[in-house]
Amino acid sequence: MLKSLWQYRHFIASSIRGELKGRFARSYFGGFWFILHPLAQALIFSIVLAEVMRARMPNIDSPAAYPIYLLSGMAAWGLFSEILNRSMGIFIEQAHAMKKIAFPRLCLPIIVWGSALINHVLLLVAIAVIFLFFGHFPGLAWIYLIPGMALISAMAFGIGVFLGVLNVFARDIAQVMSVVLQLWFWFTPIVYAKNVIPEKFHAIVDLNPLTTLVGIYQNALLLDQAPSIVSLIPSAVIGIVAVIASFFLFRRASPELVDAL
Repeated sequence: MLKSLWQYRHFIASSIRGELKGRFARSYFGGFWFILHPLAQALIFSIVLAEVMRARMPNIDSPAAYPIYLLSGMAAWGLFSEILNRSMGIFIEQAHAMKKIAFPRLCLPIIVWGSALINHVLLLVAIAVIFLFFGHFPGLAWIYLIPGMALISAMAFGIGVFLGVLNVFARDIAQVMSVVLQLWFWFTPIVYAKNVIPEKFHAIVDLNPLTTLVGIYQNALLLDQAPSIVSLIPSAVIGIVAVIASFFLFRRASPELVDAL
């Protein structure tokens, strides 16, 4: 499968370009909508929670700390949810192309992965500009977002492809996951800091692999701190296992995939 993906690398690259251009082909703002939607959602959270409800970060006096913390977490979650959701539905979405054109089917989630990473980088650029208005200048710790992006996207890709294959045969998967993702979001310290919740819930939050991965963004963007390598090992293992499991399931199911569509 990896060899076939390499042979179709130009097809993947051109498809990513085509998707980015085609999604907002007749839009006046074009690619800015990739950035504006997640930014608007994060800013609404910031205004409501930071200004109306007076949410503050513990042990940090800066009034901009909470909006920065929230924007960081929302950026990490946005990358995860976009790749997972789109990978989960890509085979059904592209059923017509799969029936008419001969190409490695695994190219489709790879295209989703590449497109989401480009969107995410553009979003981070916009976030950096917003941070300047807060008087918060990007530090060297921003470089740690690279392994964060790799781990988050790998986990989302693995889970998304695995569920995407199952979704072809049982369409209830997507409906169930829409609820699961909402719960997953609120069990991840994004709109709240971990140390403000009761201690009895800390073990549940720690079991969430995204807690550590989202923390990479929050520590790097807010505190200019590097992540603990040891703390990343469980999330890295989960991501690797998810990718391997998705490849295994895809290979076993691919002969029947098109017929099921």
